[in-house]
Amino acid sequence: MSASKPASRAVRRRPRPLSLEGVSTYPLASRVSKVSVADFGRPHRKGARLDTFVDALPKILAADQLRAVADAVGAGRAKGRPLIWGMGAHVLKVGLAPIIIDLMERGFITAIALNGAGIVHDFETAIAGQTSEEVDAVLGSGAFGMARETGEEINRAIAAGDCDGLGLGAAVGRYLSARRGTKFRRLSILAAAWRLGIPATVHVAMGTDIVHVHPACDPAAIGRAGHLDFRTFAGEVARLGGGGVYLNVGSAVLLPEVFLKAVTLARNLGHRIEKFTTANFDFIQSYRPNTNVVNRPTKGVGRGYSLTGHHEIMIPLLAAMLIEGD
Repeated sequence: MSASKPASRAVRRRPRPLSLEGVSTYPLASRVSKVSVADFGRPHRKGARLDTFVDALPKILAADQLRAVADAVGAGRAKGRPLIWGMGAHVLKVGLAPIIIDLMERGFITAIALNGAGIVHDFETAIAGQTSEEVDAVLGSGAFGMARETGEEINRAIAAGDCDGLGLGAAVGRYLSARRGTKFRRLSILAAAWRLGIPATVHVAMGTDIVHVHPACDPAAIGRAGHLDFRTFAGEVARLGGGGVYLNVGSAVLLPEVFLKAVTLARNLGHRIEKFTTANFDFIQSYRPNTNVVNRPTKGVGRGYSLTGHHEIMIPLLAAMLIEGD
């Protein structure tokens, strides 16, 4: 056999780095820049008013967007347009009910939308002054969600309200407004909405809330009352055009989906939803709020904002800005 041929050696080519000679430059002063010292923040002065503090925030990114949202809410109130706050239950759990109710009384909130867990925390706060159980401690024994008053009374309120043609939010709000011994009624968002005549809607996914596992649960009543709440919510959304505002606060899935469906229903029926503002407030930015609230509904016809931060800090700050700017 003939000897095998040796493998050919690769020819190594010397690299040719680009020369920097001949690079074109221009004067810095001629460039358009996104940040200017005119937009920089200013140090806080001890004893300064809140409006001074807000004015001293940088006019850049989130600080300027927060101002824009506050301005939109203030302008919407002046025009008599809907100011709808959709809130996940976590907003109630972090102690914001007094601030939300104060904004309702001042006219900075004209409609409330909650998920199903919202009525649980609102109810428990109103009757017991406490809510949010330690799930890990009781899940193993099957005791999670089995508080008697919560399951029995919320379901009773919904069934009674459904018989009277009320939606979920109005049914629970009415019940808490009339319930004897409700020591902390003043901290109930739903009772406040009933007192003030503000639409309060609740949007439920069956099986997500502890009241659905109680014997008193009436699925038909929940379905009818919940669908009425969706149509009530859609009626408020239909009026957003011309300066209205929708804020999605702390709902990552359910309320953004409901909002998108309400928008398409209203537009399908001929309502022009244009020149309005939306914003998503959450401590983590998620796909659905930014797609279904901030971007899709406002594309070409409105403004949408995404603001990241803890509810217990961001919402009091926004509320203070609204009050100071009034």
